[in-house]
Amino acid sequence: MGEDRAKLLPFYLVIDMSYSMEGENLQAANDIMPALADAIAENPIIGDKVRFGLVDFADDAQVLLPLCDLLDPDITLPGLMTRGGTSYAAAFRLMRKQIEHDVLQLKADNYSVHRPAMFFLSDGAPTDHDHDWRSAFHELTHYDRQTGTGFAMYPNVIPFGVANADPRTMQSLIHPADGVKQMRMFVMDEGNKPAVAIRAMAEILISSVLNSGMGMATGSSGIALPDPDQLPGGVSSHTADEDFL
Repeated sequence: MGEDRAKLLPFYLVIDMSYSMEGENLQAANDIMPALADAIAENPIIGDKVRFGLVDFADDAQVLLPLCDLLDPDITLPGLMTRGGTSYAAAFRLMRKQIEHDVLQLKADNYSVHRPAMFFLSDGAPTDHDHDWRSAFHELTHYDRQTGTGFAMYPNVIPFGVANADPRTMQSLIHPADGVKQMRMFVMDEGNKPAVAIRAMAEILISSVLNSGMGMATGSSGIALPDPDQLPGGVSSHTADEDFL
């Protein structure tokens, strides 16, 4: 019976691997997945509630770690490498295909699936034409419940902006942008170092995964983002309707 199916919450980290991420930023990015795996290992009940996937993008996008249980002993965490430009369109198009594939597979495996969460981290502006990446984002996130048109499996999108990422562009990627389940973005404060901000973003991501998974384990649901007053130093949080510039 459907009521007896275990419910999973898929998380994806979609991370910019353009050449501007080289050096300290790359090292900080490579520390994210091991830190997350360690945190879940210390809270194994959460491993039964969440699945995690890793996608990187540059001129193209690729799945580095298919959606999985990070406590699976057969999992090998991949390393990130810089390689090109900053195609937001490639990332969004790949994520639409990947989410659809993953949700259908989880349901075939007799799981109930909570709406996925997509953490999108970039350190720069998209190199695509504006229309291309905005169109790809629309295809990933638009769904009309009344007509049933669009992508019903759309993710909750939580943007992370560091270094030269444009805050207004990041703000336009918050989804849902309004309503009771409104998401937020996180951006590096002026004067902070990008590598330090990436490590702070990792703390936010890990906190969200742990708190969301724990919430599911205790009967609640939804993405649990940290409150603005609980953030690590050097980053700030904003909603889609907040005029902060």
